[in-house]
Amino acid sequence: MQTNLAGFIKDTPEGKEADAILRSCVHCGFCNATCPTYQLLGDELDGPRGRIYLIKQMLEGHPVTRRTQVHLDRCLSCRSCETTCPSGVNYHRLLDIGREVIEQRVARPVAEKVTRYLLRETITRPGVLKTAINIGQSMRALMPAVLADKLPMPSAGAGTALPDRPSVALQRHMIALISCGQHSLTPNTHAAAVRIFDKLGIELFAPPRAACCGALRYHSNAPEAALDDMRRLIDAWWPHIEPQQTGGVEAIVITASGCGLQVREYGKLLQHDPAYAKKAERVSALARDVSEVLVAEQERLGELLSRAGVGIRRRVAFHSPCTLQHGLKIRGLVESLLAAAGYELSPVADPQLCCGSAGTYSFTQPELSRQLRDNKLAALYAGSPDIFVTANIGCQTQLQSGTATPVRHWIELIDERLRSDR
Repeated sequence: MQTNLAGFIKDTPEGKEADAILRSCVHCGFCNATCPTYQLLGDELDGPRGRIYLIKQMLEGHPVTRRTQVHLDRCLSCRSCETTCPSGVNYHRLLDIGREVIEQRVARPVAEKVTRYLLRETITRPGVLKTAINIGQSMRALMPAVLADKLPMPSAGAGTALPDRPSVALQRHMIALISCGQHSLTPNTHAAAVRIFDKLGIELFAPPRAACCGALRYHSNAPEAALDDMRRLIDAWWPHIEPQQTGGVEAIVITASGCGLQVREYGKLLQHDPAYAKKAERVSALARDVSEVLVAEQERLGELLSRAGVGIRRRVAFHSPCTLQHGLKIRGLVESLLAAAGYELSPVADPQLCCGSAGTYSFTQPELSRQLRDNKLAALYAGSPDIFVTANIGCQTQLQSGTATPVRHWIELIDERLRSDR
């Protein structure tokens, strides 16, 4: 499409990027067919094509109002439209630019500002989050359902013991990124990964001072704070990455696909920072979803699984997070690992659709989020599985809030199968 960007952004790096993205769109509308919010609301402005027009008008200097902000807020950033788009429109980046501009030009209601600030400053601080969870569990009956449903049961952290240190030093080393929410809500996810990697002869460790990856702040209207998060995390990792010729780490392993997608994009997000651009590019190159690492180690993993035996054959429904399938473009790896471990995969209709978690979306857009969650649960239930599994902490807590069926990270099921080899 033709563009004529306004002077306030035209010659900036963001403006040039936005202009190229807008020109790549042929406004065919294929994106609307796979947009979760368009399917629910049927409003052109709540689909990618309509939002692209809203952003275009804003960047061309037209007046913008609260209405535009509401339509952009309703986007889940799920990237399903990018998977569908025949022109390869980089929609999520255009949305990031548009949201940053409108945040500067349209004032939010005070209640929204406070809510977003509290979410950012609570979820990204594991110590604060853990305290909030403990308080919330004792007051669950008095809390609004949108908050109470997100709380894990008091026993959720059971069975999180890390393995004994091996008797001989492991020769291979990989960094683990522990998601902020995962650290407090589902600690067994990281423990399970460490146990598996130990059996594969790989030390999986989380360096001290490693904190938030920046994803939550970046997608909740605090981009500068998010970039600071990214720099701090790079600083914590760098001493273990830099000596690559003298035993540096092989990879950065991430069990939460939302964090994994964010780290994979550090190189782009920090490309204009002279002090961090090259470091960020190196970090992005090292980032691996845990499924990618296990598939690369499948020969050794297969030997371990054969020794462990088949065990009880459970039927499993896998929800692939949007960050995994649309963002990281990883499809089929988790399913192949679960099948190799002896689990029966249950079919899931419309697997490309979002569960409605999307970072803080379930808090800021509770009604839409609830509808998307219930639709996803109906699709997961269709095959009568014994258990649901996923690959991201946000999806895990979102789905668990609407069902009594256990929802777990898939890595825990691989760990359980391997632990039967005693």
